[in-house]
Amino acid sequence: MLTLRPSQDRGQANFGWLDSRHSFSFGEYFDPAHMGFGPLRVINEDWVAPGTGFDTHPHRDMEIVTYVLSGALKHQDSLGSSSIIRPGEVQRMTAGTGIRHSEHNPSADEVVHLLQIWIVPDRRGHEPGYEQKTVLIAEQPGRLHLIAGPVGGDGAVSINQDAAIHAGQLKTGDQVAFPLATGRGAWVQVAKGGVTVNGHDLKAGDAIAARDEDMLDIIAREAAEILVFDLPL
Repeated sequence: MLTLRPSQDRGQANFGWLDSRHSFSFGEYFDPAHMGFGPLRVINEDWVAPGTGFDTHPHRDMEIVTYVLSGALKHQDSLGSSSIIRPGEVQRMTAGTGIRHSEHNPSADEVVHLLQIWIVPDRRGHEPGYEQKTVLIAEQPGRLHLIAGPVGGDGAVSINQDAAIHAGQLKTGDQVAFPLATGRGAWVQVAKGGVTVNGHDLKAGDAIAARDEDMLDIIAREAAEILVFDLPL
């Protein structure tokens, strides 16, 4: 079964410095029909104005993955981690028993465009942690790359959940087959461009959820960047 999540149906929040779209209930946006998909709890698409950002705030018991589409985002946390994440990198923060962090756009003139992803961990009480990796999607286009999973590895951060995130940049006409095991679901998020998933056309910001499907056939209708989540259901 495939369920479309059109971009225009997402929750919206605009604070001037932050323009955000919520795939699932978040903040003041609440929709009981969209509370998550398996352990995938949040996908926020954010545009953060130059010189602004999220001041220091707490999190706990969540795996938080940040994926920048354009611009740059500066991260600092109570573990002493400090870094800047740019396109071609992925960042994971394990909130665990408690962590405080801030995120700011360090540019004076460029908006940062990003996806922030929250995944419910396999248990409460993990030790807080931080990790950032370079991914290979630009150097190796036309395929999906693991960028987050239980084990991590080259180009992939580790997360405390039996879930995986794949990302890829596709040229027009590129085709990717993504198999799904029994009991698993998939969420396909289109970050840029347009693709067709099992016959359904999706544009930037759109997503599709898959249950009880053996295979996803993804075809790029134009140059595209996508994230594919493989999730227990």
